[in-house]
Amino acid sequence: MATPTISGSGLTAVETCPAEVQEILHAVTTGAELTFEQGVILAMAQDAALEALVAVADQLRQQTVGDAITYVVNRNINFTNVCFVGCSFCGFGRGPGAADAYSLSFEEVVRRAREAWERGATEVCVQGGLPRDLDGFFYRDLLRAIKHAIPEMHVHAFSPMEIDYGVTKTGMALRDYLRMMKDEGLGSIPGTAAEILDDRVRKELSPNKLPAGRWVEIITAAHELGIPTTSTMMYGHVEEPPDWVRHMLLLRTIQKRTGGFTEFVPLGFIHENTRLYRHGGARPGAKREEHLRVHALARMLLHGAIKNLQVSWVKLGFEMSLACLQAGANDFSGTLMEESISKAAGATFGEYVPPEEFRARIRSIGRVPAERTTTYKIRRVFDKPENDPRTAAAQLPMARTESHVTYTESAY
Repeated sequence: MATPTISGSGLTAVETCPAEVQEILHAVTTGAELTFEQGVILAMAQDAALEALVAVADQLRQQTVGDAITYVVNRNINFTNVCFVGCSFCGFGRGPGAADAYSLSFEEVVRRAREAWERGATEVCVQGGLPRDLDGFFYRDLLRAIKHAIPEMHVHAFSPMEIDYGVTKTGMALRDYLRMMKDEGLGSIPGTAAEILDDRVRKELSPNKLPAGRWVEIITAAHELGIPTTSTMMYGHVEEPPDWVRHMLLLRTIQKRTGGFTEFVPLGFIHENTRLYRHGGARPGAKREEHLRVHALARMLLHGAIKNLQVSWVKLGFEMSLACLQAGANDFSGTLMEESISKAAGATFGEYVPPEEFRARIRSIGRVPAERTTTYKIRRVFDKPENDPRTAAAQLPMARTESHVTYTESAY
C-alpha cells in the first residue's frame, strides 16, 4: 500500500507533532490496523497533532475513494412523531394525546414517495416514532404500499429500534422478520439508534433504548441476510473520546465479519432544547475541533473496513460539513427534500438542498461532485459544470445556509 503524500502545512504539522502521533500516523498509512490505545491518542489530538491527523486522514480519503464527493437524491418521510421511548436527546417524540402529535396515512406516505420519484429521487428514507398501539405488521404493510406504487424506488427504512419493535409486536424470530421485510422490498436499513454502543452511556441517554448487544445482533443479522445498513455514532454529549474509539472499533469488527456497512456517519449532538442538556447531563455539543477530530479519527480507525465516511449537513451546517470533507469524509449525504423529525424539533436547517447546491459546494473546495445510489453505485459524475443538468425549481422548503438544529434521531 502506497504511503499518502503529505505536503504544505500538513507536512509541517506531521513533522512537528509528538513522536508517538507521528508513529501512529505512519502505521496507518502503511496498512496497519490501529489499536484501541493508538486510537485514544489520536482522539485526544490537539494543535499540530490535530492538524496532522486531519491532513493524513484527508490523504487516506484520497487514496481510498479519490476526489469525488458523492451525494444521493432522496426524501425523508417521518410517518409519525408518536413515541413512548423518551430519549433525553430527542425533541421529536410526542405522546398520543399531544396537540402536535401526528401520524401519516399510507396514502400520504405513498404520495410523498411518488412526488420524490418524480423529482429525481432514487431513495426514500422512512422512519418514525414508536407508538404503543402499533400493529405488528405496520412496517411490512407500509413498505408493501410504497413498493407497490413505485417498484423501482429504493426504500431505506426502519432503524434497528424499529426492527426490534416489529419483532416484538409480531412475535416472529428476528431472521424471519428480516427475511419477510427483504422479500417485501426493504432495500437497506439506517444504522441509527446506535448513539454510543456502550450500555453505560446508553443508560444515561435513554434507559428504554435497545441494548448495544441487540443493536449489533440486528445489524449483523441484516448483513448476513444480504440487507446492507449504514452505521452511525452520536457524539458531543455525555461520552468521552475513548467511547468514540470503542464504538468505531466495534463497527470495524462487524464490518470485517459481514461487509454490510455502506458508510459511517458521525452525528454531532445539538444540545439546544434537549432534556439531556437542560438537566445538566451533557456538555453543549461539539466544537469545531471535535467535529474535525471525530471525522478524521473515523477515517483512520475504519481504514480498510468502511471506506465511505458521510457528513451530516443537517447537524453540521455547510461550513463545518465542507471542513470535515477535507478531514477524511467523502460523502455529502442526501438532498432530503424534507426532514420532519428535525423540523418538529424546531429545526431551521435540514429541509431541502437541491442537487445543484451540493455540486456548487463540492466544487468550492476543489472536488468533483458525483450522484450515487443508496449503496454507493455512481450514477453520474459531474466533472464539468457546463454539462450539469438543469434542475426544475423545487416547490419545497429550502434549507437555510447556516443554522443549527436540535439533535434528533436522524435518517441516515
